[in-house]
Amino acid sequence: MPTPPIIARLIDAVATVYHGPRPTIELLVVGFLARGHVLIEDIPGVGKTTLARTLAKATGGSFRRLQCTPDLMPADVTGLSIWDEREHAFRFHAGPVFCDVLLADELNRTPPRTQSALLEAMSEGQVTSDGETRALSARFLCIATQNPSDHVGTYPLPESQRDRFLISTSLGYPGAEDELELLRRDGAEADLGKLTPVWKPSDVSELRALAHAVAVEASVRRYVLDLVHATRAAKGLVQGASPRAALGLQRAAQAMALVKGRDFVIPDDVQVLASPCLAHRIVARAGAPTEPILANLVDSVAVPR
Repeated sequence: MPTPPIIARLIDAVATVYHGPRPTIELLVVGFLARGHVLIEDIPGVGKTTLARTLAKATGGSFRRLQCTPDLMPADVTGLSIWDEREHAFRFHAGPVFCDVLLADELNRTPPRTQSALLEAMSEGQVTSDGETRALSARFLCIATQNPSDHVGTYPLPESQRDRFLISTSLGYPGAEDELELLRRDGAEADLGKLTPVWKPSDVSELRALAHAVAVEASVRRYVLDLVHATRAAKGLVQGASPRAALGLQRAAQAMALVKGRDFVIPDDVQVLASPCLAHRIVARAGAPTEPILANLVDSVAVPR
């Protein structure tokens, strides 16, 4: 079935700025609709920032960039209270998490204490500063990046932090024609400047509710659980997927079904999302890559008919 027009407009709008594969844009939209956060592990210069900025602008949301460095402090993420001499009171100055789309660039370059400052924001939709809890935007989405090939001076994300990301993916190099178009347009800034929002805040709320309401039959739900259980029993893994991962995979599959124009999930949705939703949440022996193991598990688990 065709993608619903309102979602197709968003994907098309992002594609006018980010000249990459359409499935990559769809995956980001799936994360947005499923109320999940996205981890992009890729080299610098392939469009991670452009993609995040474009999604924020096309959905009518605010965008902030957090450049992660070794000296970044938790208050630099969440904000802090500063004494106001005129009012003789402390005034809270909001950190970059108070936005709709946050790009946490090179998250693994900041210390664990600061990494954990994002944890409450990502999992609870709120931050606590000076003993006061402050709610974030209802549309809050964190897109974090890290460079997989440069490990000097980095702090690898612990499993508890990686498990907070619904989706992990990479962008890769653009195709020859896409890169030629990028050169012809001299980058994406001009296209981004012309972009106008195609969604309203109410659209986001309504579409997220629709995604949550997408039907998941008992056999498909069992299929999701069978895949997750298979990761826990796999000999090549020392840590399988958590119950949170199972919930995330189901929610992502519901959002993918909506993107594809269906009001029900099919096994294909689960298979397409198995690696983006699970590979970063499992641990292989001797640091081996998890994607090939997961691909074998997807091939071995019986598909409901």
